[in-house]
Amino acid sequence: MNGASTLFYKEVLRFWKVSFQTVAAPVLTAVMYLLVFGRALEDHVKVYETVSYTAFLIPGLVMMSVLQNAFANSSSSLIQSKITGNLVFLLLTPLSHWAWFSAYVGAAVVRGVAVGAGVLLVTAWFAPPGLANVGWVLAFTLLGAGLMGTLGLIAGLWAEKFDQLAAFQNFIIMPMTFLSGVFYSVHSLPGFWQGISHLNPFFYMIDGFRHGFFGVSDVSPWLSLTVVFASFVLAAGLALNLLKRGYKLRT
Repeated sequence: MNGASTLFYKEVLRFWKVSFQTVAAPVLTAVMYLLVFGRALEDHVKVYETVSYTAFLIPGLVMMSVLQNAFANSSSSLIQSKITGNLVFLLLTPLSHWAWFSAYVGAAVVRGVAVGAGVLLVTAWFAPPGLANVGWVLAFTLLGAGLMGTLGLIAGLWAEKFDQLAAFQNFIIMPMTFLSGVFYSVHSLPGFWQGISHLNPFFYMIDGFRHGFFGVSDVSPWLSLTVVFASFVLAAGLALNLLKRGYKLRT
């Protein structure tokens, strides 16, 4: 565990040293989304009877920031180590695949939570979203960040250059995030597209997280929790298998 904790500390320090870019910049981006969409749609969109559109938007932006930054942390760290060549120093250590996994994913969760907390603190001034159940908020924050940190680890193992990592993020992660109900309720979509949305695991992360604030959601939070937990277990199993084999690490 000493090796895992040291690698975890190194990964946290890596993003915290440039926190103006890795934490402050995503917070500013979320605030800009809130100002633009909240201002434009506040009087035109009503999702829940007792919730303003701006308040509805805030949990979605918080969770979107958590997910995107958790993915970015683990994926960017691995690809940078590959390209700069310093990954060899980690390969020389007797760290197990479990240690690699816990350190990279743990640091990704820390960054995701840090950015999400920053977004919530800043955006809550515009329209406090309330807090119906803190348990749901914490559960989906940690599971969502863990899942995205794991996917980032898989993407970092697979990619051999920044172009491949950018393609993974731009054509898979970003579309699934934006089409998960961050800016709208899936109940406002036609039946066919509602069904498509329910195939997107990101939807369940956003919807379950939002339930923690308002006590209402598009689907049961227990269903969302089951889908997110199952997705995390599958992704973690794949990542651990790749790490154990040394996939694209020792070749």
